[in-house]
This record gives sequence, C-alpha cells and structure tokens, in this order.
Amino acid sequence: MPHTEGDPLVVETASGAVRGVAGEHRAGAAGAGATGSVRHWRGIPYAAAPVGALRFRRPQPAPPWEGVRDASAFGHAAPQHENKAITLPPGVTQSEDCLTLNVTAPDAEGPHPVMVWVHGGAYVAGSSAQPLFEPSQLAAEGRVVVVSLNYRLGALGFLDFSSFSGSSDSPEAFEANLGLHDILAGLAWVQENIAAFGGDPGSVTLFGESAGGGCVTTLLATPTAEGLFHRAIAESSPATSVSDAERAATVAGRFLRLVGLEPAEAGRLRELEPDVLSQAAFDLVAAVSAEAPGTLAIAPVVDGVLVPEHPVDAFREGRQLRVPLVIGTNHDEASLFKLMKSPLMPITQSSVHAMFEAILAERPDLATAVAAEAATAEAGSIHSGSAESGSAAVSVDLEARIEAAYPRFPRHGSPAELSRDAGFRMPSIWLAAAHSRVAPTRMYRFDHAPAMLRLLGIGATHGAEIAYVFGTLDIAKKDPSFDLGGLKAARRLSTEIRGRWAAFAHSGEPEVEGGETWPLYDETTRSTLVFDARGTVVDDPDPEIRRAWGDAVIAFR
Repeated sequence: MPHTEGDPLVVETASGAVRGVAGEHRAGAAGAGATGSVRHWRGIPYAAAPVGALRFRRPQPAPPWEGVRDASAFGHAAPQHENKAITLPPGVTQSEDCLTLNVTAPDAEGPHPVMVWVHGGAYVAGSSAQPLFEPSQLAAEGRVVVVSLNYRLGALGFLDFSSFSGSSDSPEAFEANLGLHDILAGLAWVQENIAAFGGDPGSVTLFGESAGGGCVTTLLATPTAEGLFHRAIAESSPATSVSDAERAATVAGRFLRLVGLEPAEAGRLRELEPDVLSQAAFDLVAAVSAEAPGTLAIAPVVDGVLVPEHPVDAFREGRQLRVPLVIGTNHDEASLFKLMKSPLMPITQSSVHAMFEAILAERPDLATAVAAEAATAEAGSIHSGSAESGSAAVSVDLEARIEAAYPRFPRHGSPAELSRDAGFRMPSIWLAAAHSRVAPTRMYRFDHAPAMLRLLGIGATHGAEIAYVFGTLDIAKKDPSFDLGGLKAARRLSTEIRGRWAAFAHSGEPEVEGGETWPLYDETTRSTLVFDARGTVVDDPDPEIRRAWGDAVIAFR
C-alpha cells in the first residue's frame, strides 16, 4: 500500500496526502474469534465545496492542499431536516461543504476489490457516518476496500429548478440530479485514487439501500457512468420513483412557493440558508406524499442530460449498463413506515385506492398497456376495450385484480403489504427480469426477523438487512430486537450475507462455503435466494402476487 515517509497511515491522493487511523476488527461474536487490522481514512474531499456560485451546480474538482491532511474524523453531513427515523451520530455536523468520502481497507497486501456504499434516506436525509454502516467487519473478513460517501440531498441535491433558469450555459443556471452527479464524482475519485489505498479500480461494486439503491438502479441507466463501476447491488431500491421533467418542474414550483419565492425569483434560492431549504424539503415530501400516496416528491429526474430516459424504460429496451447485478427487497418493507405513521407509503385501504386512481389518471398509456395485458393473460376477464372507456374503469379492474391476490385485504395490515410491493418488490422484479436478458442477475428476499420484531409486527422491515451486510448487529446497546433471543442465529446469517456480498465483489459469483448455490434469475424459474435462518433458493416466491401485478410497470412518472 503506497504511503508517505514510511507511515502506513499516510497515503498520497491526487489532491494531497491524508493521514488515517488504525482500527481493530474482531471476527465473529463479540468477545470471540480472531482479530485483524483495518485502516480508516475519513472525511476526504472528493469534490470542491458546492457553495456560493457552485450551489445548484455540478461538483467541481477538490482543490489541492499542502502538507498532510488529518483524515481521522467524518466530514460534514449534507444539510437535512433531522427526524427520529434517521439521526446523525454525535459529533457529526451539517454543512453544504459535505462532499467527502471515507475509505476502510484491510491490513493485507492488495489490490483488493472495492465496494462503494451509497446511503439511503428518501433522498433527503442520511450520512455515511451512521454507525450502522461501520465497515470494519466487511472489509477485514471480505478482503475488500469499502468506500462510503456523502452526497447532496433534498432541494440541494434532487430538486430540478432548471425550468426556472435561463440558458444552461449560464453560470446562474440550475442543474438537475446533483446528488447523482456527486456520486459519479466520488466514483471518478475512486478510479483515480483507490489504488493508493490498496484497492483495485478495475473491480468496483456500487451498492446502496433505499434511496441509495435507487441511485444505483438509476446510475445503471446513466450512460456516463460506464466504466466507473463493474458490478452493482441494489437493496430495496425504489426503482420506479424517478420523475419526468414535467413532474419535476411542478414539484420545484411548489417548493418555491413554500419558501416564499415567485418563479421569476428562483435565483434567490442561492441566498437562502441551508436549514430553510432543508425544512422546506421535508415539508414538501410530507405534503406531496399525503396528497398523492405512493409519490416521492424529491427523487432523481429524467433530465435528458445525465438521465436520458426513465430507468425502467432503459432496462426494458436493453440500454442499461450491462454489469452483473444483485437486487432484492425485504419481506416487510412497509412495516416501519406504518409504525412511524410516515406518509411516504400508503398503508390504508383509502390511500391504496387513491394511489391506483392517481397513477391511472396520470398515465393513460399505462391504462392501455394494463388493459391489453389483462385481456391476453386473463382470457378477456378485463376487456381490451377498457382503455377506451377511460382510465377510471381500468383503475377499478386493475385494483380489484391486484387486491384479490392479498386474501386478507383490507384487514391485518394487508394494505401495507400491497404498498410494499408497489414501492419496492415489484419494481425490483421488473428490473431484474429486464436485466436478466442482458447481464448476470440475481435476486434475493430478506425474510429474517428475530422473535421480538415478529411479535411487534415489524418483521424484516425496510433497512433491516443493513446490519447483516455490515456485521453491525451489536452496534446499538439499547436495541431491543434480540430481547427474546435470536442474536446467535442472526450472526450466522450475517456471516453468510457478508460473505456473499464480498464474493460478488471479488468475482461476480456470490457463493459461500456451505451455502446453497445462488442461481441466476430468469423469467422462467425466477429463482430467488430467500434469507431467513439461512439463504434458501425459492423459485418464484409469491407467484400469485407477481402475476396479479403483471409485467406492465405500474408507477408514477
């Protein structure tokens, strides 16, 4: 591992030298197993601070520095409205100067495969410093270099104000998808610098969860990302939550009203304090989701520049990046949203109905596709003429068909199950099916939940797999998840999942010793690795539900 002045913790980057810190990893259960060393470098700038004239502009190269920069502490989190679901760790502050990344490398001769982690948080919250993402165990046992990064969030990262600015060549112009541009800048930094940390720039796996997973699936449909990563893992990706330009402009206009600006005054967004923008973004997301269930107000946008078309369309037409992909969801994605009374997902019969009604009203093209598919698949039970009678009729037929696949609907939390499949499960299946035609694809479902979480009705909720991926099950001292036992079994499963993710980063083959062979996903067998007590292959889990939703992508645009 190249270093400066004989110090193994000092590494030279293109912008200057950084000094990291050594850390110990203890394998297996707490207090048992072999120890191994890792090295951490935190808070390394990968781009210039996006402030002043660079606010609402693409990231620019990080300015060089003199001497050796201390890289022992995490950088600032992106400005955000903190909430009880995602809290920042003690000592981590917010600032627009947030474009930093962290590197954790095993203390072993490289080069090692690289895994670049993109955190989630509904595109408005989160940080790479969250303890849940502590990478020591994954890096040491998997012999991989783990990179995690911060990127711009909320109005500063994912609202598109370009329709309110003049020429795109003007320095005053607004640019779209800045959070995605930030991630690409981080990936470019990896290509230029990671070899100095013992990483292999020719073997990069991009992985993320929730909004981070959505960034992964969107970047798979981004031609300019070609060559910046070579494998991808998308955990619980809201893959269809990508706005078209018209929706994005409408949402941006609404944001302007929230902060008291007229469209002609959009340039004054550069004058507002970050906390004002963060609060307005938080309020916008809540209001839009409450009024239009199933809609993410802030998300990537089809801008015709970075994202030339909707990712689902790119996948279906074979225009995505043809890299090996692991994609999957959790069994009880919506339970956390229900518990927290979050408006982000519809969890009642009335809100589910409103979601279907709004989708079909917005998308007459979808009404036609659904009617044609149903007429073919169900031998006329939905007549092909339904689209001509209006989207409302198709909506009723479509909704009835899907709801019938949930025998308990609308009781016993079944609206949340339907919402789970609308927001996460079916979009992942639609993408997996399309990607399997052009590149090796594997699908998983995470079903594991300790007894306490099953008793509380939480189960394998959204984000539950993260602690298993990183091996951070013991991170929260007051976590009641294992009060009724199950920690030993969870650790065994975590070892398997970490092993599979690391093996995929090494070779594209996510296999572990003693585990079942994970078959490729295809549209015939639909083989899925279901993680519960262990990984077990199941062909086409819940086929009735999948068939009820069908192959036409049912989502907002």
